Amino acid sequence: MLDYRFVDGTRLTSVVEALIFASPDPLSWQKISSIIKESEEELDLDETVISRIVDQLNERFEQNDLSFRIEQTGGGYTFVTQPRYHPWLSIFQHENAYRRLSQSAIETLAIVAYRQPVTKPEVDSIRGVDSGYILRQLLEKMLVKVSGRADSPGKPLLYKTTPEFLKHFGINSVDELPKPREIDEILKDDDMAEHRKMLMERQMELDDEKAKELFEDFAEENSGDESNESKEMDR
Repeated sequence: MLDYRFVDGTRLTSVVEALIFASPDPLSWQKISSIIKESEEELDLDETVISRIVDQLNERFEQNDLSFRIEQTGGGYTFVTQPRYHPWLSIFQHENAYRRLSQSAIETLAIVAYRQPVTKPEVDSIRGVDSGYILRQLLEKMLVKVSGRADSPGKPLLYKTTPEFLKHFGINSVDELPKPREIDEILKDDDMAEHRKMLMERQMELDDEKAKELFEDFAEENSGDESNESKEMDR
């Protein structure tokens, strides 16, 4: 089955690779199987066969020392970079992550993820501030969704995480989220401390660059005003 070729000579493994590569979202084995079955009815691929094909593809990627592999995350298969390349990508990834999610959004999302299903009043109580605006942002980004109403006075809406949340953080289930004690251990880790220091230094550099730009803009505006004042005095 793994060596199967279509009439035109195309390998089955290459078709699976192309489908996963072309999909913007993680592709489930059921979806892969149904797409292939549409063109080749006698091919009825189950989860085990798809998994073996992915393993074979990853072996080829590794043998050729490629920078990516296929992993199962967010309920399906998707391409990811190899872990050994993460040091070079970490700053880029963290900068992008912080552009997409503010500290308040990350804080609110963590509460929803660990306490779901959870109501807005419960989130407000934990954070100590109103979270309505942040929850709306998370809804727009499709990281959380409304899952019903609570059986409490006023019947407030219940919020829970979405498949997009799993994809965003590279996990298959919320059960894979680190436990509170594991988070404490991670934060105490020397590598994490060094990483936080690097991010803080980078943020300071960005702040300095921004401040410099603002100062240059201010100086440019004022130089124009001073020039006009000088001309007025000459008159």
